[in-house]
Amino acid sequence: MSSIAKQFGMSWKKIWNADENQALRDLRKDPNVLFLGDTVVIPDNDPKEDGRAIDQHHVFKSQSEPTHVKIRLLIDDKPRKNLPYELEVEDQPTRKGSTNNDGILEAEIPADAKTGVLRVGKGNPIEKYDLVFGKVYPLTIEDGLSNRLNELGFCAVPSDLSPGVRAFQDTHKMNVDGLVDDTFRAKLKEAYGQ
Repeated sequence: MSSIAKQFGMSWKKIWNADENQALRDLRKDPNVLFLGDTVVIPDNDPKEDGRAIDQHHVFKSQSEPTHVKIRLLIDDKPRKNLPYELEVEDQPTRKGSTNNDGILEAEIPADAKTGVLRVGKGNPIEKYDLVFGKVYPLTIEDGLSNRLNELGFCAVPSDLSPGVRAFQDTHKMNVDGLVDDTFRAKLKEAYGQ
């Protein structure tokens, strides 16, 4: 939603919370997860007035809201805490820091960012992860389930999610039945972060 909002020069919250988008909010629940074919209604933008002399040249720049990325790094399902990282997002300055005690790093990124690179660790070797933003499918479709399972290290393909679902259920001390229900989706969302 934030990249759409940037295109129209308004807050993502204004678009997401518009009365005309109630059905979309009910369907998706998360403004960061839209799917091809979803209809987003763009409300009228409130006009802004600025008292300036009419016989002079003025430049006005639209202020776009940045968005945030939150990444959790685990190894053997345990947080990788205090791990140094460098995050490059397109043409933005490199951000440096360390993960917190839960293995999480958070950073502000441009709303329309598409790619980035995350480097973690110190010394040799440094781990490198290519990042793609804006490509999370909803949990209600097989691609959304398989993408999350695969990124968490559980092998799953849309045509046969069962092995990945079972492995995830086993790891997270759930009933291992290979079935995808609301309880499974909630746990997967919690583990994935979205």
